[in-house]
Amino acid sequence: MDKMPAWADVLLVPLVSLILAAVLSALVILGIGENPLEALNYMIQGALGSTYGWGYTLYYATNFIFTGLAVAVAFHASMFNIGGEGQATLGGLGVALVCLALPWPHWTLALPAAIIGGALFGAAWAAIPAYLQAKRGSHIVITTIMFNYIAFALIIYLLNNGLKPVGQMESSTAKFPEGAHLPTLHDMLAVIGIPFSKAPPVNISLFLALAACYGVWLLLWRTPLGFEIRAFGKSEPAGKYAGISPTKIIMIVMLISGGLAGLMAINTVMGEAERLVNNSVQNAGFIGIAVALMGRSHPLGIILAGLLFGFLVQGGAELAFWTSIPTELIVVIQALVILFTGALDNMVRMPIEAVFTRRRLAQAGRAENTPRTPGNSPPPTTAAE
Repeated sequence: MDKMPAWADVLLVPLVSLILAAVLSALVILGIGENPLEALNYMIQGALGSTYGWGYTLYYATNFIFTGLAVAVAFHASMFNIGGEGQATLGGLGVALVCLALPWPHWTLALPAAIIGGALFGAAWAAIPAYLQAKRGSHIVITTIMFNYIAFALIIYLLNNGLKPVGQMESSTAKFPEGAHLPTLHDMLAVIGIPFSKAPPVNISLFLALAACYGVWLLLWRTPLGFEIRAFGKSEPAGKYAGISPTKIIMIVMLISGGLAGLMAINTVMGEAERLVNNSVQNAGFIGIAVALMGRSHPLGIILAGLLFGFLVQGGAELAFWTSIPTELIVVIQALVILFTGALDNMVRMPIEAVFTRRRLAQAGRAENTPRTPGNSPPPTTAAE
Protein backbone atom coordinates (compact mmCIF):
# COMPACT_ATOMS: atom_id res chain seq x y z
CA MET A 1 0.00 0.00 0.00
CA ASP A 2 1.28 3.48 -0.88
CA LYS A 3 2.28 5.57 2.10
CA MET A 4 0.52 8.65 0.69
CA PRO A 5 -1.74 9.51 -2.25
CA ALA A 6 -0.23 10.17 -5.65
CA TRP A 7 -1.36 13.81 -5.60
CA ALA A 8 0.59 14.39 -2.39
CA ASP A 9 3.75 12.96 -3.93
CA VAL A 10 3.39 15.00 -7.12
CA LEU A 11 2.13 18.29 -5.67
CA LEU A 12 2.35 18.50 -1.88
CA VAL A 13 5.94 17.32 -1.38
CA PRO A 14 7.41 19.69 -4.04
CA LEU A 15 5.25 22.55 -2.72
CA VAL A 16 6.50 22.11 0.85
CA SER A 17 10.08 21.85 -0.45
CA LEU A 18 9.60 25.06 -2.40
CA ILE A 19 8.20 26.86 0.66
CA LEU A 20 11.18 25.78 2.77
CA ALA A 21 13.58 26.96 0.04
CA ALA A 22 11.71 30.30 -0.11
CA VAL A 23 11.94 30.75 3.66
CA LEU A 24 15.69 30.12 3.68
CA SER A 25 16.11 32.42 0.67
CA ALA A 26 14.26 35.16 2.56
CA LEU A 27 16.65 34.71 5.48
CA VAL A 28 19.63 35.01 3.12
CA ILE A 29 18.19 38.24 1.68
CA LEU A 30 17.66 39.56 5.21
CA GLY A 31 21.23 38.60 6.01
CA ILE A 32 22.59 40.88 3.28
CA GLY A 33 20.48 43.77 4.53
CA GLU A 34 17.64 43.71 1.97
CA ASN A 35 13.88 43.37 2.33
CA PRO A 36 12.73 39.91 1.13
CA LEU A 37 9.16 41.06 0.44
CA GLU A 38 10.43 43.93 -1.67
CA ALA A 39 12.77 41.54 -3.49
CA LEU A 40 9.89 39.16 -4.17
CA ASN A 41 7.81 42.03 -5.53
CA TYR A 42 10.61 43.01 -7.94
CA MET A 43 10.89 39.41 -9.12
CA ILE A 44 7.15 39.01 -9.67
CA GLN A 45 6.85 42.32 -11.50
CA GLY A 46 9.95 41.62 -13.59
CA ALA A 47 8.95 38.09 -14.57
CA LEU A 48 5.15 38.18 -14.61
CA GLY A 49 4.08 41.82 -14.46
CA SER A 50 4.15 42.52 -18.20
CA THR A 51 4.17 40.73 -21.54
CA TYR A 52 7.88 41.61 -21.74
CA GLY A 53 8.55 39.73 -18.51
CA TRP A 54 6.28 36.85 -19.47
CA GLY A 55 8.08 36.57 -22.81
CA TYR A 56 11.47 36.03 -21.23
CA THR A 57 10.05 33.75 -18.54
CA LEU A 58 8.49 31.53 -21.22
CA TYR A 59 11.68 31.66 -23.28
CA TYR A 60 13.77 30.32 -20.40
CA ALA A 61 11.04 27.84 -19.44
CA THR A 62 11.14 26.40 -22.97
CA ASN A 63 14.84 25.58 -22.54
CA PHE A 64 14.27 23.99 -19.15
CA ILE A 65 11.33 21.90 -20.35
CA PHE A 66 13.45 20.31 -23.08
CA THR A 67 16.40 19.57 -20.80
CA GLY A 68 14.08 18.48 -17.96
CA LEU A 69 12.45 15.93 -20.28
CA ALA A 70 15.90 14.73 -21.33
CA VAL A 71 16.75 13.98 -17.70
CA ALA A 72 13.30 12.57 -16.84
CA VAL A 73 13.22 9.95 -19.58
CA ALA A 74 16.56 8.59 -18.36
CA PHE A 75 15.35 8.71 -14.74
CA HIS A 76 12.50 6.34 -15.61
CA ALA A 77 15.09 3.79 -16.73
CA SER A 78 17.05 4.38 -13.50
CA MET A 79 19.80 6.28 -15.32
CA PHE A 80 21.13 9.73 -14.48
CA ASN A 81 21.74 11.58 -17.73
CA ILE A 82 23.78 14.55 -16.59
CA GLY A 83 24.96 15.29 -20.13
CA GLY A 84 22.10 17.52 -21.28
CA GLU A 85 24.44 20.49 -21.54
CA GLY A 86 26.70 18.76 -24.05
CA GLN A 87 23.83 17.14 -25.94
CA ALA A 88 22.08 20.51 -26.33
CA THR A 89 25.39 22.02 -27.45
CA LEU A 90 25.78 19.44 -30.21
CA GLY A 91 22.11 19.83 -31.04
CA GLY A 92 22.90 23.49 -31.74
CA LEU A 93 25.56 22.39 -34.20
CA GLY A 94 23.02 20.20 -35.99
CA VAL A 95 20.49 23.02 -36.16
CA ALA A 96 23.10 25.46 -37.46
CA LEU A 97 24.36 23.12 -40.19
CA VAL A 98 20.80 22.53 -41.39
CA CYS A 99 19.86 26.21 -41.36
CA LEU A 100 23.04 27.21 -43.24
CA ALA A 101 22.85 24.36 -45.74
CA LEU A 102 20.11 25.85 -47.94
CA PRO A 103 18.55 29.24 -48.71
CA TRP A 104 15.32 28.26 -46.98
CA PRO A 105 12.29 30.02 -48.52
CA HIS A 106 10.13 29.79 -45.37
CA TRP A 107 10.38 28.71 -41.76
CA THR A 108 7.71 26.02 -42.26
CA LEU A 109 10.27 24.14 -44.35
CA ALA A 110 13.32 25.02 -42.28
CA LEU A 111 11.79 24.08 -38.90
CA PRO A 112 11.14 20.36 -39.59
CA ALA A 113 14.63 20.00 -41.03
CA ALA A 114 16.17 21.77 -38.02
CA ILE A 115 14.19 19.54 -35.64
CA ILE A 116 15.68 16.49 -37.33
CA GLY A 117 19.18 17.99 -37.28
CA GLY A 118 19.07 19.03 -33.63
CA ALA A 119 17.57 15.76 -32.44
CA LEU A 120 19.99 13.63 -34.46
CA PHE A 121 23.10 15.45 -33.26
CA GLY A 122 21.92 15.43 -29.64
CA ALA A 123 21.05 11.74 -29.85
CA ALA A 124 24.36 10.89 -31.50
CA TRP A 125 26.27 12.63 -28.70
CA ALA A 126 24.28 10.69 -26.08
CA ALA A 127 24.76 7.40 -27.93
CA ILE A 128 28.47 7.20 -27.10
CA PRO A 129 28.08 7.22 -23.28
CA ALA A 130 25.08 4.91 -23.69
CA TYR A 131 27.17 2.37 -25.62
CA LEU A 132 29.98 2.62 -23.07
CA GLN A 133 27.55 1.78 -20.26
CA ALA A 134 25.64 -0.92 -22.14
CA LYS A 135 28.71 -2.73 -23.50
CA ARG A 136 31.62 -1.70 -21.28
CA GLY A 137 29.98 -1.01 -17.92
CA SER A 138 31.11 2.62 -17.77
CA HIS A 139 28.99 4.69 -15.41
CA ILE A 140 26.60 6.97 -17.29
CA VAL A 141 27.08 9.87 -14.85
CA ILE A 142 30.85 9.97 -15.33
CA THR A 143 30.78 9.60 -19.10
CA THR A 144 28.04 12.17 -19.70
CA ILE A 145 29.84 14.72 -17.51
CA MET A 146 33.05 14.15 -19.48
CA PHE A 147 31.21 14.48 -22.80
CA ASN A 148 29.84 17.86 -21.72
CA TYR A 149 33.36 19.29 -21.69
CA ILE A 150 34.31 17.55 -24.90
CA ALA A 151 31.26 19.14 -26.54
CA PHE A 152 32.23 22.62 -25.29
CA ALA A 153 35.77 22.23 -26.64
CA LEU A 154 34.54 20.85 -29.97
CA ILE A 155 32.14 23.76 -30.56
CA ILE A 156 34.84 26.32 -29.71
CA TYR A 157 37.21 24.64 -32.17
CA LEU A 158 34.62 24.49 -34.96
CA LEU A 159 33.48 28.07 -34.46
CA ASN A 160 37.05 29.26 -34.85
CA ASN A 161 38.07 26.82 -37.58
CA GLY A 162 35.61 26.52 -40.42
CA LEU A 163 32.20 27.70 -39.22
CA LYS A 164 33.16 31.33 -38.61
CA PRO A 165 32.92 33.48 -41.75
CA VAL A 166 36.24 34.84 -43.08
CA GLY A 167 37.07 38.22 -41.56
CA GLN A 168 34.54 37.96 -38.71
CA MET A 169 35.90 38.59 -35.20
CA GLU A 170 33.06 37.03 -33.20
CA SER A 171 33.17 33.28 -32.61
CA SER A 172 29.88 32.43 -34.31
CA THR A 173 28.49 31.19 -37.58
CA ALA A 174 26.97 33.46 -40.20
CA LYS A 175 23.43 34.70 -39.67
CA PHE A 176 20.81 32.19 -40.77
CA PRO A 177 18.86 33.03 -43.94
CA GLU A 178 15.62 34.98 -43.53
CA GLY A 179 13.56 31.91 -44.35
CA ALA A 180 15.00 30.09 -41.30
CA HIS A 181 13.85 32.75 -38.81
CA LEU A 182 11.11 31.45 -36.52
CA PRO A 183 7.93 33.40 -35.71
CA THR A 184 7.90 34.88 -32.22
CA LEU A 185 4.97 34.78 -29.83
CA HIS A 186 4.43 38.45 -30.70
CA ASP A 187 4.01 37.52 -34.37
CA MET A 188 1.64 34.64 -33.64
CA LEU A 189 -0.59 36.53 -31.22
CA ALA A 190 -0.75 39.56 -33.51
CA VAL A 191 -2.64 37.39 -36.04
CA ILE A 192 -5.55 37.06 -33.59
CA GLY A 193 -5.27 40.63 -32.34
CA ILE A 194 -3.63 39.99 -28.95
CA PRO A 195 -0.89 42.51 -28.12
CA PHE A 196 2.41 41.10 -26.87
CA SER A 197 5.84 42.63 -26.42
CA LYS A 198 8.09 42.30 -29.46
CA ALA A 199 11.36 42.25 -27.53
CA PRO A 200 11.36 38.80 -25.86
CA PRO A 201 12.73 35.96 -28.02
CA VAL A 202 10.00 33.46 -27.03
CA ASN A 203 8.97 31.75 -30.24
CA ILE A 204 7.11 28.81 -31.73
CA SER A 205 9.52 26.35 -30.07
CA LEU A 206 7.50 26.90 -26.87
CA PHE A 207 4.71 24.88 -28.48
CA LEU A 208 7.26 22.35 -29.70
CA ALA A 209 8.32 21.87 -26.06
CA LEU A 210 4.71 21.33 -24.98
CA ALA A 211 4.24 18.83 -27.82
CA ALA A 212 7.40 17.03 -26.63
CA CYS A 213 5.87 16.76 -23.14
CA TYR A 214 2.77 15.14 -24.58
CA GLY A 215 4.90 12.82 -26.69
CA VAL A 216 6.95 11.72 -23.67
CA TRP A 217 3.75 11.07 -21.71
CA LEU A 218 2.39 8.93 -24.52
CA LEU A 219 5.68 7.06 -24.83
CA LEU A 220 6.14 6.27 -21.15
CA TRP A 221 2.56 5.53 -20.11
CA ARG A 222 0.78 4.44 -23.28
CA THR A 223 3.21 2.24 -25.22
CA PRO A 224 4.80 -1.19 -24.66
CA LEU A 225 8.25 0.41 -24.94
CA GLY A 226 7.38 2.87 -22.19
CA PHE A 227 6.27 -0.01 -19.98
CA GLU A 228 9.58 -1.77 -20.61
CA ILE A 229 11.50 1.41 -19.76
CA ARG A 230 9.65 1.89 -16.47
CA ALA A 231 9.82 -1.79 -15.56
CA PHE A 232 13.56 -1.86 -16.23
CA GLY A 233 13.97 1.28 -14.11
CA LYS A 234 12.08 -0.23 -11.18
CA SER A 235 14.15 -3.42 -11.15
CA GLU A 236 16.81 -4.38 -13.66
CA PRO A 237 16.95 -8.06 -12.52
CA ALA A 238 13.17 -8.36 -12.81
CA GLY A 239 13.31 -6.71 -16.22
CA LYS A 240 15.92 -9.18 -17.41
CA TYR A 241 13.82 -12.05 -16.09
CA ALA A 242 10.85 -10.71 -18.08
CA GLY A 243 12.97 -10.70 -21.26
CA ILE A 244 13.81 -7.00 -21.39
CA SER A 245 17.22 -6.37 -22.96
CA PRO A 246 19.33 -3.95 -20.86
CA THR A 247 21.37 -2.94 -23.92
CA LYS A 248 18.22 -2.12 -25.87
CA ILE A 249 16.71 -0.02 -23.07
CA ILE A 250 19.93 1.85 -22.28
CA MET A 251 20.55 2.73 -25.92
CA ILE A 252 16.96 3.71 -26.74
CA VAL A 253 16.50 5.77 -23.58
CA MET A 254 19.72 7.70 -24.05
CA LEU A 255 18.98 8.31 -27.74
CA ILE A 256 15.60 9.76 -26.79
CA SER A 257 17.11 11.82 -23.96
CA GLY A 258 19.86 13.18 -26.18
CA GLY A 259 17.38 13.99 -28.92
CA LEU A 260 15.18 15.94 -26.50
CA ALA A 261 18.17 17.91 -25.21
CA GLY A 262 19.25 18.60 -28.79
CA LEU A 263 15.81 20.06 -29.56
CA MET A 264 16.49 22.83 -27.06
CA ALA A 265 18.73 24.41 -29.71
CA ILE A 266 15.64 25.20 -31.81
CA ASN A 267 14.79 27.80 -29.17
CA THR A 268 18.22 29.28 -28.52
CA VAL A 269 20.12 28.87 -31.80
CA MET A 270 17.36 29.11 -34.39
CA GLY A 271 14.80 31.13 -32.46
CA GLU A 272 16.82 33.63 -30.43
CA ALA A 273 20.40 34.06 -31.75
CA GLU A 274 19.58 33.03 -35.35
CA ARG A 275 23.14 31.76 -35.58
CA LEU A 276 25.34 29.38 -33.59
CA VAL A 277 27.33 31.13 -30.87
CA ASN A 278 29.58 29.86 -28.13
CA ASN A 279 27.78 28.84 -24.90
CA SER A 280 24.33 28.96 -26.43
CA VAL A 281 23.03 26.51 -23.80
CA GLN A 282 23.83 28.74 -20.78
CA ASN A 283 23.59 26.02 -18.10
CA ALA A 284 20.08 24.97 -19.15
CA GLY A 285 21.29 21.37 -19.25
CA PHE A 286 22.19 21.44 -15.58
CA ILE A 287 19.04 23.32 -14.55
CA GLY A 288 17.09 20.58 -16.36
CA ILE A 289 18.24 18.17 -13.64
CA ALA A 290 16.53 20.29 -10.99
CA VAL A 291 13.44 20.66 -13.19
CA ALA A 292 13.16 16.88 -13.58
CA LEU A 293 13.65 16.32 -9.84
CA MET A 294 11.08 18.90 -8.85
CA GLY A 295 8.64 17.76 -11.54
CA ARG A 296 8.91 14.15 -10.34
CA SER A 297 9.96 13.16 -13.88
CA HIS A 298 6.38 13.64 -15.09
CA PRO A 299 5.78 15.88 -18.13
CA LEU A 300 3.14 18.00 -16.36
CA GLY A 301 5.41 18.47 -13.35
CA ILE A 302 8.28 19.39 -15.69
CA ILE A 303 6.17 22.11 -17.32
CA LEU A 304 5.37 23.62 -13.91
CA ALA A 305 8.96 23.32 -12.68
CA GLY A 306 10.24 24.79 -15.95
CA LEU A 307 7.98 27.81 -15.46
CA LEU A 308 9.25 28.19 -11.89
CA PHE A 309 12.90 28.21 -12.95
CA GLY A 310 12.07 30.51 -15.85
CA PHE A 311 10.52 32.84 -13.30
CA LEU A 312 13.63 32.63 -11.12
CA VAL A 313 16.01 33.43 -13.99
CA GLN A 314 14.01 36.34 -15.41
CA GLY A 315 12.91 37.64 -12.02
CA GLY A 316 16.46 37.40 -10.75
CA ALA A 317 17.78 39.41 -13.68
CA GLU A 318 15.25 42.17 -12.99
CA LEU A 319 16.02 42.02 -9.27
CA ALA A 320 19.72 42.54 -9.89
CA PHE A 321 18.98 45.40 -12.30
CA TRP A 322 16.75 47.41 -9.95
CA THR A 323 18.38 46.64 -6.58
CA SER A 324 21.82 46.07 -5.13
CA ILE A 325 21.10 42.35 -4.72
CA PRO A 326 23.64 40.42 -6.85
CA THR A 327 22.50 37.98 -9.54
CA GLU A 328 24.47 35.27 -7.75
CA LEU A 329 21.69 35.22 -5.17
CA ILE A 330 19.42 33.60 -7.77
CA VAL A 331 21.95 30.79 -8.04
CA VAL A 332 21.66 30.41 -4.26
CA ILE A 333 17.86 30.23 -4.52
CA GLN A 334 18.09 27.66 -7.30
CA ALA A 335 20.53 25.66 -5.22
CA LEU A 336 18.15 25.70 -2.25
CA VAL A 337 15.30 24.47 -4.45
CA ILE A 338 17.53 21.68 -5.75
CA LEU A 339 18.67 20.88 -2.21
CA PHE A 340 15.16 20.44 -0.84
CA THR A 341 13.68 18.70 -3.88
CA GLY A 342 16.67 16.43 -4.36
CA ALA A 343 19.14 15.77 -1.57
CA LEU A 344 16.72 16.54 1.28
CA ASP A 345 13.62 15.03 -0.35
CA ASN A 346 13.20 12.45 2.41
CA MET A 347 13.37 15.17 5.08
CA VAL A 348 10.17 16.61 3.59
CA ARG A 349 8.61 13.36 2.44
CA MET A 350 8.85 11.35 5.67
CA PRO A 351 6.80 13.73 7.90
CA ILE A 352 4.12 13.99 5.20
CA GLU A 353 4.03 10.20 4.85
CA ALA A 354 3.71 9.93 8.63
CA VAL A 355 0.69 12.26 8.63
CA PHE A 356 -1.09 10.21 5.96
CA THR A 357 -0.17 6.94 7.69
CA ARG A 358 -1.62 8.13 11.03
CA ARG A 359 -4.74 9.33 9.24
CA ARG A 360 -5.19 5.99 7.49
CA LEU A 361 -4.70 4.04 10.73
CA ALA A 362 -7.17 6.30 12.54
CA GLN A 363 -9.77 5.72 9.84
CA ALA A 364 -9.19 1.97 10.00
CA GLY A 365 -9.55 2.05 13.79
CA ARG A 366 -12.83 3.94 13.58
CA ALA A 367 -14.13 1.44 11.03
CA GLU A 368 -13.29 -1.49 13.35
CA ASN A 369 -14.98 0.16 16.34
CA THR A 370 -18.18 0.96 14.46
CA PRO A 371 -20.96 -1.22 15.96
CA ARG A 372 -22.57 -3.67 13.60
CA THR A 373 -26.20 -3.16 12.69
CA PRO A 374 -28.50 -5.41 10.67
CA GLY A 375 -27.94 -3.10 7.74
CA ASN A 376 -24.14 -3.34 7.70
CA SER A 377 -23.51 -6.81 9.20
CA PRO A 378 -22.12 -9.46 6.86
CA PRO A 379 -24.56 -12.26 5.90
CA PRO A 380 -24.39 -15.35 8.12
CA THR A 381 -22.51 -18.37 6.80
CA THR A 382 -24.13 -21.79 6.47
CA ALA A 383 -22.71 -25.20 7.13
CA ALA A 384 -22.50 -25.90 3.44
CA GLU A 385 -20.33 -22.81 3.00
